[in-house]
Amino acid sequence: MHIAESGPADAPPLLLLHGGGVAGWMWRPVLEALRTPVRALVPDLPGHGADASVDYRSHDETAAELERLLEDRAPAGATVVGFSLGGQLAVLLAARRPELVADAVVVSAQAKSIVMPQLTLAMLAAAAPLAKWRRFARLQAKELFVPQALLPEYLADSARISKATLIASVGENLRFTVPSGWARPAERAGAAPSALVVVGAGERALMRDSARVLHEARAGSELRVVDGVGHGLPLQRPDLLAGILDERIARAHPRG
Repeated sequence: MHIAESGPADAPPLLLLHGGGVAGWMWRPVLEALRTPVRALVPDLPGHGADASVDYRSHDETAAELERLLEDRAPAGATVVGFSLGGQLAVLLAARRPELVADAVVVSAQAKSIVMPQLTLAMLAAAAPLAKWRRFARLQAKELFVPQALLPEYLADSARISKATLIASVGENLRFTVPSGWARPAERAGAAPSALVVVGAGERALMRDSARVLHEARAGSELRVVDGVGHGLPLQRPDLLAGILDERIARAHPRG
């Protein structure tokens, strides 16, 4: 897994997990807006960006790779932030390995499986070639609020993404439900990490419902509904998300 690492070696570790169809570059505006020094760990997930040649296969396999990353580079725990598909992975990491997650910030993650996902995936398979069509990719970029400065990277990644990655990642996304470890943190070994669940007020009802499900399942978590934001907070309002992260990082990693 390709990992971009930046920031002071002794700064609080921050793992940023991108959504499906984009790559680690999507976090650049947030990192630029942060006031808190961090050691940022930004992977390109399988099938995306620099790892486009290795198809995405499952959340389980990807989460296992991310666990090894944290064991190696942040064994005392990191603030883990995930958007959309990356948000689901953040939930899995916090559920499976709470000792590696000092704090989880879950942005726009679906947590309710849809009816008849096979039909949706069949339609997606038929439409997969559209991802390589530049005009269609530009329309998708607009939906995700990709800024003009990052548009070339989005278009390049859209052209590289394989049908196998598209079907596997979207399939995992559609079938995702709250894992038991997330719902019962008090029963896990070690200190239970905190969590913040964030959703845009302008997102689909399914996404808003999913945010409530995640919040209600985890005692002590916080829920924040952001007015004026759709499915694309990190790119639509990077300044706002950076401000949230400044507060969370200070709480998870207080300075002596």
